[in-house]
Amino acid sequence: MTSIQRIGILTSGGDCPGLNAVIRAVVKCANRRGWDVIGIPYSTDGFMQVADGQYEPENLLLTDHGYDIPGILQGLDVLQFLSGTILGSLSKSRFDGPDQVSKILAGYEKLNLDALIAIGGDGSLDIIYDLAQRGGWNLIGIPKTIDNDVPFTEKSIGFNTAVQTVNSALYDLTFTAASHDRVMVVEVMGRDAGHLALHGGIAGGADVILIPELVPDLSPLVVTQICQHIADLRQRGRKFALVVVAEGVHGEDGKPKHLIGESLATAIADRSRTLCQTGDTAYCDMDRVETRAMVLGHIQRSGIPTASDRLLASAFGRKAVDLIAEGRYNRLVVWEAGRVRSKDLSDVIATVRECHLRGTCPSPVETDSTMVKVARSLGIYVGDPDTLPDPKAVMTEIHEVSAMA
Repeated sequence: MTSIQRIGILTSGGDCPGLNAVIRAVVKCANRRGWDVIGIPYSTDGFMQVADGQYEPENLLLTDHGYDIPGILQGLDVLQFLSGTILGSLSKSRFDGPDQVSKILAGYEKLNLDALIAIGGDGSLDIIYDLAQRGGWNLIGIPKTIDNDVPFTEKSIGFNTAVQTVNSALYDLTFTAASHDRVMVVEVMGRDAGHLALHGGIAGGADVILIPELVPDLSPLVVTQICQHIADLRQRGRKFALVVVAEGVHGEDGKPKHLIGESLATAIADRSRTLCQTGDTAYCDMDRVETRAMVLGHIQRSGIPTASDRLLASAFGRKAVDLIAEGRYNRLVVWEAGRVRSKDLSDVIATVRECHLRGTCPSPVETDSTMVKVARSLGIYVGDPDTLPDPKAVMTEIHEVSAMA
């Protein structure tokens, strides 16, 4: 087995809470083995910058406690509490021509690395895996994404903190919604997956949760069922509602929709007015329902990492260093059945590429998963036609009223 002297680490793709905690864990574990850790700035762009002479390897050396803080209280270990990434990151689909690839490979060689740890989502890991194959790198991957859609792992760095952020936002919005008897529509991230919306919505007390796996688009039937559900809540004394929609849900035409939350809020208001015209007493005051939309946006990528994410980051970082020590390369660190394990990166990337080619999510919410069952059992509308009585009859009434208008 080759003796390890120096390893590199980089963060790639969108930032999320917990990245610095992984870096900290890797440096601590590696330093205890007598290895140096080189922090690559701005993902693979850092290799090009090294090739151009902008950085010398010695200037990229990471210390055990991260960095020095001014003042007399030296030794403060704060990396695990910081969001973002001290190494910087970038999101890039591919590279512009062979010259960039050659420069990246040259930068890697100049750093004289024995192995590389890449922290990224499915897209960035795919790109770095391709580079590693070309350059013969000894690569270890660590999954991070608030979308939780990296295949073969049940957990990814950043997801738990993002769920907490959604949960906190829903808590705050509950009181303003209740004060004005409003329907608050909250759009959350997740790309093509509904994990963040589902977990955050359940934890935050949502009345409606729309995820692409169960509700691919805002069909007229879905909007009607949502209005039925809200009307039922109002009949039982809850005059407001919280609606969570994942950004991956498409518009009524089945196509991706920018600001899907705004579209849904408008659709609920319009359908409510139409339902009132049916004469059904259950909808007698639906035309007075006010809707408001809010996009949580990039705040979901920030915040102090939760204890759960810091623990996961520490466990993943330690496992990555152990894999290097064992000479087991081309692996992805994963969480499986309550334990930290690893999977062959070639299998992971093959799944990612196949799913991207078909335009599907690499790791979607399973429609019969425990959390989906929990949501339904709690009375949350998640798109199941059986949760509400006779929606087709209401749709017939809507068409009749629209025809008379």
